[in-house]
Amino acid sequence: MSIETKNPEENKEASAQRMKYLQLVDYILQLIEKGELQLNDRLPSLKQFEQQFRISKETVLKGLNYLLEKGIIESVYRKGYYVRKKSVDHSFRIFLLLDKMNLMRDKLYHTLFEAIKDKADIDVYFHHHNPKVFEKLIMENLHSYTHFVIAAYLKEDVSTVLNQIPAPKRILIDFDQANLQGNYSSIYQDFKSDIYDTLSQVAAPLTKYKQLILIVPTEAFHARLVIEGFLQFCQEHQYPYIIQHEISSANFHKGNVYITFSRYDTDDVALIKLARKKNYHLGKDIGLISYNDTDVKEILEGGITVISSDFEVMAKKVAETIEEKKIIRYRNPTKLILRSSL
Repeated sequence: MSIETKNPEENKEASAQRMKYLQLVDYILQLIEKGELQLNDRLPSLKQFEQQFRISKETVLKGLNYLLEKGIIESVYRKGYYVRKKSVDHSFRIFLLLDKMNLMRDKLYHTLFEAIKDKADIDVYFHHHNPKVFEKLIMENLHSYTHFVIAAYLKEDVSTVLNQIPAPKRILIDFDQANLQGNYSSIYQDFKSDIYDTLSQVAAPLTKYKQLILIVPTEAFHARLVIEGFLQFCQEHQYPYIIQHEISSANFHKGNVYITFSRYDTDDVALIKLARKKNYHLGKDIGLISYNDTDVKEILEGGITVISSDFEVMAKKVAETIEEKKIIRYRNPTKLILRSSL
């Protein structure tokens, strides 16, 4: 093991630079506190700060970025920096970028909010799987937050954009994007292993059925990984299977087991309607395993069996990463809840 040593003079210089940028921070905060700078007032220019404090442009920017992250000031393109609020209410400002809002995302947000509300401000944004919106939101806010918590659910490679975020500030959730640089945090689902592991848990109950059918929406971002785990299970257990994009009445027969993960549970509804039309009973004539648990699935048709990641754990891990200032890589737990539909 090698030990890196630093020149004492270099340490003194680094300390002095840190003091200089903090002196600038204190000066601006004092101007705001005294009322010499009001809300929406423009700050002096970079050149004025350089000359007044006899510091480099880089040191000035470091001080201003500190205040940007705390939400005290904001940067307006080609105009300068403006006062946004008068005091630092919390230690952290979190940029939370989600693909969309649904029950799972709502649970994640509220758990994160409750876990860290006394220490952080959270702003929520949505990219709706649009890479241009994704890039615009990140680049416009790159210097305004202490942490970036991102669900990068896009078919396109967005690693170039994500790499613009300093690695220690970058926290990926749900999916760990490839080609990222630096030491960053990730609290992710392993979609391939999750479906393989959960189906292995119910290998015995599945033997009463004839065929396993995976319903894969064409737009599903993580479809490839789910398919890989599904095929691994079926091939190892020599289980007959079909992969299709939607529920079809053409091959809707007794003895089928369906796995669904449509975004709005539309496949579950279509399957239940077909079962009622044919007088089939869930858990007896046909089986159903659905992704992501909800209160409705707990009681619908006597209870729907689900494969569900624990989004409360995911949110608590994000809060832990931020509060304890550490970098983690954590596979979020996924469980199978067995109910009467199987």
